[in-house]
Amino acid sequence: METRWKQLLFTIPAMVAISVGVSTLLSAGAKSDRDIVAYQFGANRPQDKAEKDVDPDELYKTVWKLVKTEFYQENYNGQDWSIWQNRYAGKLKTTDDAHKAIETMLASLGDRYTRFLDRDAFEDEKSQISAKLCGIGIQIGTDKTNKIIVVAPLDGTPAQRAGIASSDEIESIDNKPTKGQSIEEAAKMIRGEINTRVLLTIVRHKHRMKFNVMRAEIPIRAVQTSKMLDGDIGYIRLSSFISQEANKEMREAITKLSSAKGMILDLRENPGGLLTNAIEIADMFLDHGNIVSTVDRDGYKTPSTADGNQLYSKPLCILINRGSASASEITSGALKDNGRATLVGQRTFGKGLVQGINRLEDRSGVNITIAKYLTPADIDINKKGISPDRAVELTEDDLKQGKGPWWADPEGPVAKRQPEDLKDKQLKAAFDYLKTNGGKAAATDSTSNSNSTYSSLANGSH
Repeated sequence: METRWKQLLFTIPAMVAISVGVSTLLSAGAKSDRDIVAYQFGANRPQDKAEKDVDPDELYKTVWKLVKTEFYQENYNGQDWSIWQNRYAGKLKTTDDAHKAIETMLASLGDRYTRFLDRDAFEDEKSQISAKLCGIGIQIGTDKTNKIIVVAPLDGTPAQRAGIASSDEIESIDNKPTKGQSIEEAAKMIRGEINTRVLLTIVRHKHRMKFNVMRAEIPIRAVQTSKMLDGDIGYIRLSSFISQEANKEMREAITKLSSAKGMILDLRENPGGLLTNAIEIADMFLDHGNIVSTVDRDGYKTPSTADGNQLYSKPLCILINRGSASASEITSGALKDNGRATLVGQRTFGKGLVQGINRLEDRSGVNITIAKYLTPADIDINKKGISPDRAVELTEDDLKQGKGPWWADPEGPVAKRQPEDLKDKQLKAAFDYLKTNGGKAAATDSTSNSNSTYSSLANGSH
């Protein structure tokens, strides 16, 4: 019997998720081109149903039926969908065969967001939504020489308690050298079940040390930073909408900074996450108005509106850039179109489609685009993005001089940056605007010139 978990999703392929029940997720997951690429570890995955117990033909047919009934384009990219129904009949001998056939079939739709997820990818996404991973609690990256580097240990985790530090080089994992490994390959070696150990050989200031670390369940924080800048401007960095704890963390952060005369919500490089989180977080700053509308394949439009329980009513700036996508665009678009916030930074990614995530019988999964969404001004931002009210572009020189996002210092994990140093050019612009203007709502009557706000994105691929 088919086993399915359904999750509505706004995402690009690098970041998707799944949870029990029906809710919505928006995410972009564009990868950074900087020297350090952060990666958080999940656990090794539980044993899947034995391959011999899964009928590859039935697995393929399940996906065919899902696309037939749910894909948002009724013409299936201009093709007769029935041609795929029996395309591989009798030819699929293993689940791997079925997976390859499914990938080929989905590719014919010409939709980068409708895609197959293997078992590991599907479980990783599930872990991100549950806001808990099983590992040792570190983020890793690669430096300019492609060495595996600890970006940071997470507070209160086994890695931090063991004494692993930012900038440590991971020379080997369980005595296997990491030279030539990708971040993902190193991650797979570090992952493991709770209460098992991993041996890391660390090089720190030319000294070699060994750490035998016990794996544990690691909470994932969506709100990375919340603090006051200069005593009266609140700053919250929300790195993802994907965790089920994201809106709870946002409520706590807003409450903590409730005395701020103005607030900056940093959504730069935020790839998105759950639609429910995007709606609820936008709602925290609104006392009325539409937040977003979804439109299905039949043209049926479903709006979501503010419930009137506003948490913060003072001036608000939202930082956006090309890595801000999907759920980030819903939140920033809602607050812009309602005249509630001033958007500062660069045009957003431009991802305005909704995916449903389905778990398949062998614990793999499939994302299927099932709808599009519109901002409160009825603007479709897909492949266009949202323009800021106050544009602040970053040049190569700006990035080299450390004027980019404060957490992405060009010197990598060795350098220590904080938002309050205000060297971050876009953050400084938002800070100055709130200080200088007393944070009057939106800068340019965002609802009066919506069409010009959503001009074409020069480079729509990430």
